Amino acid sequence: MQRVYSNDKITVFWDSEKCIHSGNCFSTLPDVFKPIRRPWVDIDAADAEVIKKTIDKCPSGALTCRLHK
Repeated sequence: MQRVYSNDKITVFWDSEKCIHSGNCFSTLPDVFKPIRRPWVDIDAADAEVIKKTIDKCPSGALTCRLHK
């Protein structure tokens, strides 16, 4: 299942079927990625560029994003 989280600066895509739950996202940006919260991604909690840098390190590719200009 794919979830989409979006604001005027970034759109984040999460594919639960690809996720290996490595924890990289929430250990790097705990204000943005909180697995115990619903929705678990708060894209307003950090700068879009910072979120993108974290997502780019997702080992499974479950998290992807698109920056808006």
